[in-house]
Amino acid sequence: MKKIISIIALTGITILACKTSVANKNELNLIFTSKSDSNVTGTANFTEKNGVVTFTAKMNGLSPGEHAIHIHEKSDCSAADGSSAGGHWNPTFKKHGKWGDAEYHKGDIGNFNADANGNGTIKFATSEWCIGCEDETKNILGKGLIVHKGTDDFTSQPAGNAGARQACSAIIK
Repeated sequence: MKKIISIIALTGITILACKTSVANKNELNLIFTSKSDSNVTGTANFTEKNGVVTFTAKMNGLSPGEHAIHIHEKSDCSAADGSSAGGHWNPTFKKHGKWGDAEYHKGDIGNFNADANGNGTIKFATSEWCIGCEDETKNILGKGLIVHKGTDDFTSQPAGNAGARQACSAIIK
């Protein structure tokens, strides 16, 4: 009888541990659509674990070179040029800039490179974002993700002069 009780207790602990690890992880997988008559497409993944959101985007159809990517105010990708996503997500009302500098928008992810075949990847992690939390200065749900034709110069206001919006994805569950 003692062996049966021990097995049940051990099984209960194992199940509880599995539930806890799943509860501490939140994930979104997104697909980009082309905008501004481009052929740019790709995927994005946001994973939140233990208070840190890791973001990875894989893009194709880009011109070789550097491109900007930002989180924008709205999860609306309906406009042909991506303008329906609004401006950069800036819940703390800071000036546009480079992530980690004195001032930057929470949506100022930065630049990444596309190779000679037009493929590019960016990976970024921060504790300044969350997926669906109550803190509106951190919550990325309901926002848009935009890939730009050019590079972010990190100084031009309000958006870094990154050029046309070539791909858009809504950050929604």
